[in-house]
Amino acid sequence: MKLLRSTLINIALAAIIFFLVSAFQERNLLKTDSSPAPYFNLPLLSATDTRLSIAELKGKTTVIYFFAPWCTVCKYSMPNLEAALLDSDINAVGIALDYKNQHEVMQFVDELKLTMPILLGDQQTQSNYKISAFPTYYVINEQLQITARSMGYSSELGISLRADN
Repeated sequence: MKLLRSTLINIALAAIIFFLVSAFQERNLLKTDSSPAPYFNLPLLSATDTRLSIAELKGKTTVIYFFAPWCTVCKYSMPNLEAALLDSDINAVGIALDYKNQHEVMQFVDELKLTMPILLGDQQTQSNYKISAFPTYYVINEQLQITARSMGYSSELGISLRADN
């Protein structure tokens, strides 16, 4: 009985510490108070002469996932994003930031066999979305308002729970 009690206390403390660290990391991100998501109009990796703007996402819940091709955590987290949204009505868009060239981003995407649209972000996009670490993602609703956010590794379950809000 004493061992069970001790184990439960340790689990509760670990959960509290996890949530406190997450809240601290996310303190500078955009708020989830139904504010409109910042505008972007960025080139698609697959066709840089074609652009995608945030206005084209209106009417659909979308996960906007910011990553860097050198980011190891992104490499493990991005497949979770695609898997979590595979059989749902929720869209996903990846935005590459902090990359040397388009080829570097292409290698990253090819290695992970990603199928979601990948956009080539810039410093303005990074600043507008207050991206200070990778990966970071926002969930926007049909009216392009931010409803959820997260920074760091996310499991399929974590992404699904935030996106289904």
